[in-house]
Amino acid sequence: MKLFETYAQRSLTFRNRIVVSPMCQYSATDGVPNDWHLVHLGSRAVGGAGAVIAEATAVSPEGRISAHDVGIWNDTQVKAWQSIAAFIAEEGAIPGVQLAHAGRKASVLRPWEGGGSLSVAQGAWQTVGPSAMPFDTDWHVPQALDADGIRKVVSDFRAAAVRAKDAGFKLIELHGAHGYLLHQFMSPLSNHRNDEYGGSFENRTRLVREVITAVREVWPAEWPLWLRISATDWAEGGWDIDDSVRLAGELSALGVDLVDVSSGGLVPHVKIPVAPGYQVPFAARIRQEAGIPTGAVGLITEPAQADGIIAGGAADLVLIARASLRDPYFPRRAAQELGATITPPVQYQRAW
Repeated sequence: MKLFETYAQRSLTFRNRIVVSPMCQYSATDGVPNDWHLVHLGSRAVGGAGAVIAEATAVSPEGRISAHDVGIWNDTQVKAWQSIAAFIAEEGAIPGVQLAHAGRKASVLRPWEGGGSLSVAQGAWQTVGPSAMPFDTDWHVPQALDADGIRKVVSDFRAAAVRAKDAGFKLIELHGAHGYLLHQFMSPLSNHRNDEYGGSFENRTRLVREVITAVREVWPAEWPLWLRISATDWAEGGWDIDDSVRLAGELSALGVDLVDVSSGGLVPHVKIPVAPGYQVPFAARIRQEAGIPTGAVGLITEPAQADGIIAGGAADLVLIARASLRDPYFPRRAAQELGATITPPVQYQRAW
């Protein structure tokens, strides 16, 4: 039962190998988390996960996906996050936060409102990206970031990391996947620049390396820093697994402790061979060839499946997303099915 072995990173020890993946709730006002976020994230800490990572948390107002995204660009938001991070920690899980900037995929309606770009009447804001290329037809045309804009992005991530520490988080994941800003710079499909941030692999990955460096400078050395990537764009001419292995090989020296391996999201209308664990081979290859710990995510829904990923050496941790939405007590059910012992909160012990 490798799934329930502890896992050490820097000064932290995860009580098991199950991590609640960041999942947007689109339920904040002015970027401030509320009782929904406390209950949503707190219940999954009670559920027994080794770590619970708060959803994509914008480092600036323009970096939000929707107007209802959470943020961490001001002190009001930090104060609201403090009780949430503290509760997660009190229940034995490591409290984490995913720092994000949506880039050209910002300023959209919530999924249950139909998605798609906001109109001016709905409060649309100017989006940004590496190049003035919209995500899809009828999406906002982003403003290509100039040198000052790029410096601001790096500064916003750095400041967000300081606020994450003040909020009580002990794990940061940088969002470099799913077609958001850092990913947009990495992929030649969305980055058509001809300056030092475009063209070659080194140039296209410059921004993500600068963000990692800036965050690691202010993030305590005793706490982990992760990077989520899309291992492939699933599109010809785009970012692919070879690029991912190459980038991953450079990350340990920059202070990254784990690569959370997802895929897709950069361009619409691509065919993805979705199946249980379909992204796990990417995590396995990166772990083996780049020599860095990985997290596997994507249609990991059954305890035996999750345990097999760890036991087989494909990844060091598994990140559970939709399965956790369906069952916040997934780790407790997994322990029961696999014959592991997991201690419930004292308030629940009479039910065990």
